[in-house]
Amino acid sequence: MRLTTTSSTQRITFKENNLLKLFLVTFFVFWAYTLFFTADLANWMIENIFTLIGLTTITLTYKKFKFSDLSYTLIFIYTMLHIYGAMYTYSENPLGFWIKDALNLERNHYDRIVHFSYGFLLGYPLRDYFKNWFDWPNWVCWVLPVEITMSLSGAYEIIEWLVADVFFTAQGTAYLGTQGDVWDSQKDMALALIGAVLVMVIAAFTKKLLRK
Repeated sequence: MRLTTTSSTQRITFKENNLLKLFLVTFFVFWAYTLFFTADLANWMIENIFTLIGLTTITLTYKKFKFSDLSYTLIFIYTMLHIYGAMYTYSENPLGFWIKDALNLERNHYDRIVHFSYGFLLGYPLRDYFKNWFDWPNWVCWVLPVEITMSLSGAYEIIEWLVADVFFTAQGTAYLGTQGDVWDSQKDMALALIGAVLVMVIAAFTKKLLRK
């Protein structure tokens, strides 16, 4: 099976897309697993609000716009990273502790991994959407995902503050997971920005290389 990309003109239906079916089945099985074995149900529910909104949006708009296989793959990987983090809370994630011990780090950096992945894994699907739905100029489709990533990262940090300090104060510490770092929000935004820039550079370089 050939993996379609942003530049591919062909988009197949869900009935024919076995890769997308595999992603959905795997996601729902793992999602259910994280729900049943979560260490903090209230935090799991808060963290998965955006997961539910995103999945609903992609499902309802599928007939109007189909992402490329590569975009769906990147979205799938990011979503799996996110729900795995929500299962334990980001600051208590076992994989993060393993990396901390292996690299002799001062804190659990799983949240940093996911924030970087937000830009790196979702930047390309944004380009896919802008290029194939709006058919904007190439330079806009390269730059706009980076700008959108930065804007949404800032908006998410504001939402985090509202959730933790206004709406769900009991879950505030677990949800924020700053681990005592006063610059946590700024670092998270910076990592998302770096991820988005990096994936755009890699995609542009790969596209140029394939043309040659």
